[in-house]
Amino acid sequence: MNTHAQLAETVSPASLTQEPTPTLEAKSSSAANRSSFESLRQRRIDSLNIRIEEYRHRATGAMHYHLAADNPENVFLVALRTVPMDSTGVAHILEHTALCGSAKYPVRDPFFMMIRRSLNTFMNAFTASDWTAYPFASKNRKDFDNLLQVYLDAVFFSRLHELDFAQEGHRLEFSKPEDPATPLQYKGVVFNEMKGAMSSPANVLWQTLCKHLYPTTTYHYNSGGEPAHIPDLDYQGLKGFYRSHYQPGNAVFMTYGDIPAAEHHARFEELALKDFSEAEATQPAISVGDEQRLSKPLRAQAEYACEADNSPRTHVVTGWLLGLSTDLKAQFEAQLLSAVLLDNSSSPLMKALETSPLGQSPSPLCGLEDSNREMVFVAGLEGCKTDATDGVESLILKTLSAVEKNVPQEQVQAALHQLELEQREISGGAYPYGLQLILEGLPAAIHRGDPIELLDLEPVLAQLRQDIKDPGFIPGLIRRLLLDNPHRVTLTLRPQPELAEQRQKEEAARLAEIKDQLSSKQQAEIVQRSKALLARQASKDDPDILPKVGPEDIPPQISEPQRQKHGAAVFYAAPSNGIVYQQVVMPLPDLCAKADSELLEVLPFYTACISDLGIGKRDYAQVQAWQAAVSGGVYCSSSMRNLLDDEQQPQACVSFASKGLARNHQAFTELLHATLNEVQFDETARMQELIEQICTREENRIPGQGHVLAMGLACSRMSPAAQYSFASTGLEGISRLKAQREKGREDGSGDGDGDGAAAVLAKMARLHEQVLAAPKQFLLIAEEYQRDELLGHIQSQWAGVQTTDSPRAAVQLPSVREQVCEARTTATAVNFCAAAFPTVPAAHADNSVLHVLAGFLRNNYLHRAIREQGGAYGAGAGQDAGAAAFRFFSYRDPRLTETLADFNKAVDWMLNTRHEPRLLEEAILGVIATMDKPSSPAGEARKAYYRHLFGETLQLRMEFRQRVLAVTVDDLRRVAETYLRPEQVSIGVLTAPERARQLELPAIRVAAV
Repeated sequence: MNTHAQLAETVSPASLTQEPTPTLEAKSSSAANRSSFESLRQRRIDSLNIRIEEYRHRATGAMHYHLAADNPENVFLVALRTVPMDSTGVAHILEHTALCGSAKYPVRDPFFMMIRRSLNTFMNAFTASDWTAYPFASKNRKDFDNLLQVYLDAVFFSRLHELDFAQEGHRLEFSKPEDPATPLQYKGVVFNEMKGAMSSPANVLWQTLCKHLYPTTTYHYNSGGEPAHIPDLDYQGLKGFYRSHYQPGNAVFMTYGDIPAAEHHARFEELALKDFSEAEATQPAISVGDEQRLSKPLRAQAEYACEADNSPRTHVVTGWLLGLSTDLKAQFEAQLLSAVLLDNSSSPLMKALETSPLGQSPSPLCGLEDSNREMVFVAGLEGCKTDATDGVESLILKTLSAVEKNVPQEQVQAALHQLELEQREISGGAYPYGLQLILEGLPAAIHRGDPIELLDLEPVLAQLRQDIKDPGFIPGLIRRLLLDNPHRVTLTLRPQPELAEQRQKEEAARLAEIKDQLSSKQQAEIVQRSKALLARQASKDDPDILPKVGPEDIPPQISEPQRQKHGAAVFYAAPSNGIVYQQVVMPLPDLCAKADSELLEVLPFYTACISDLGIGKRDYAQVQAWQAAVSGGVYCSSSMRNLLDDEQQPQACVSFASKGLARNHQAFTELLHATLNEVQFDETARMQELIEQICTREENRIPGQGHVLAMGLACSRMSPAAQYSFASTGLEGISRLKAQREKGREDGSGDGDGDGAAAVLAKMARLHEQVLAAPKQFLLIAEEYQRDELLGHIQSQWAGVQTTDSPRAAVQLPSVREQVCEARTTATAVNFCAAAFPTVPAAHADNSVLHVLAGFLRNNYLHRAIREQGGAYGAGAGQDAGAAAFRFFSYRDPRLTETLADFNKAVDWMLNTRHEPRLLEEAILGVIATMDKPSSPAGEARKAYYRHLFGETLQLRMEFRQRVLAVTVDDLRRVAETYLRPEQVSIGVLTAPERARQLELPAIRVAAV
């Protein structure tokens, strides 16, 4: 489990003692590359359907792990061990700056230029606590080769221009860049990114805990950079870090897909490694040493910035430093122990935390962090009173002591079951599947452990099954890893409403002091650098320096998984690695009738909480244990989409979903049936706990999802579905959650007389009666050979139920198409800006043109004006066909009014500038690449099912694709002039209260989140 903002979930084992005999293919690969890479070993992992091959570069010692798979989506990653010993963010700023031009590609923005000239399915770069990685993925071989050239040159032959450091890292600039009489400011992309990141209490909590758990190693510092320390890094320091860390001998290469390793080796050698000698292998190895262990437990306290209210907001967590993540046995023992203690609401430590009156909910840090060289286990609460430290620490230690004396064997077995599910599942998350596997193995490789052993969990699981037969095994882990471990830190993080303003004043004072000490010459140098940077940002590089794909490389056709109708069930065959996915789908009842109008407001609570309640005679904790034993959990959700040709007419369904190993399908089919038919709505205390947890979770996502929430605000009155989304999962939904939480606290008796949890449960019960009465359809995704047996389980379990071929229904919501001008306020050091214009729904011919326009504006205006010149971490635009709205946004932005003005200037630029045909081609490529981005096989099947459900046929998608390919620059101007009219704009802003008051907008409404 990953407990903080680290980018990769990791594990790390010890070295293998035996080397398998190479196959014929492996021998030929080794022979063909004898002058570059030597083959060390390979292993087939059937559960992941891959073969891992390990190689070492003969000259430099660079390692290469190739995950050979029958998958055309090839993935590349090169990672460097980066071990900063301060919080200036040097590794993070270097990650940004390295992508700003290289020896072979001396353009100032090759990374973002290649995004526009590519059909990639993933491009990015990551900075973790002790490594920096540069990954990409593509299904197109030509595109893969193009990206490989650019990435390898960027990493090993970066130019590191001083002005790029000023843009991406930090710089001093006068508020009016050419006027030294105006105040000084700090500017820089990473500087503002980290201001936003460190506005998250969870990030502050993790960084502060690490500061005390790791007193001497790199984890003591914030690798992303602390805003107060980032300005301490100078350009020479950046270049020195690059020279010492960005060498092949300090690198790990990892690849996935159907390109043979031998071909990768030839390209690595040709593009980079041939220029490095064996001397690279003799340089001192960069690594993380052993942490100096505490002789006795420690207590620490700190403060974080927050809103001014009377809610209990203190965080109290206890963390232990454990053993090496490179010790495979130690790592999986710690993973198993964490799962036993914290996996779900029936787990003893999680149950104690959830039900404790000492805090609102378990800390988001709860669990095992195993990506660092030495692991950390954390437990604690958030939403505590300021004096809760003794109570929380005592609760955790007493619970561990009690569990040590009585560990139910079924909980241990359920935890092992969840580990197997995680090992087998080919998930369809934000990263390509191959990259997910690479990131799981990467920290082991970084710490010179064994990623092959790590990814092959079958032997580990077999050993753990034997270990847990000993009743003293888990108690022994509790005693050894936790209770008898003196390297323990209890951290109290208290809210400080004045802290944000205090930091602003400190920054202003520091800048004023710097300005007072500037000579006339230094002032002139700052002005000159600002001019030089602006000129560099406005300059036009020769794009033909970079490789590209073009329209001729776009696949002409798209496909979708084959839909099989079997009575009341829809079956999709997919290579799911032994996992079965099942959903029960029903049309959403009409909740807008006068008698039931309040039920629509309770729908978000219903979908979020129903699978966490009791079933029949089982209470919620027993149900959680049941779920963990037979499935990957039960999840309820609702889906509301507009008609493709009318944004004012939403249609919706509600579904109950589960997944599990094929051998458990009948068991979790029974679980789903019981969840729908026997759920109980009488656990008032549990409901209040869930409301507290959901509210805290939603508040915690604001710093990372502020741009999405701002866009939801700007679009909130564009359509009924957009209005509902804003009121349920957007900023208004968060405000309603907070209000409901307070009602529950005031109605603490739980007798149902007030508006608290009991009242919510009563409404949920009424809603459930209508859901239960709705006709049903069943979605099943599994391997083809399992179909008949699995369908038989469903038919047997649901015999006699009313079914439907169309499990969706029209939702009768009032039509809405109005403008908004609103700011919502929260504790944030940066801003999130959005503007929205009413456009057209999905079926309209202009929808495709607007999608291309979004990429055109993002690529060629917004990125430069808002990110490079304005210093925001990100900016963009998009056509939202669901709301029939075109949306602009900025992310972690130091500006407000200026950014809103830039949205308007982008439209003027579109209408009044002569544009190169190349820019249109790049925008079209971006739309097609997004459209063709693959999910997992099961994920593709789910998408196909819901597209069919809501009428988005393959023919309509092909028509959209052809329209995209046919868009002209004149089309872009026409839709910009037609729809992006200033008098029709809606504004949504998420910012701090003091900055909201500075917004110069007519009739703006300001409210707290």
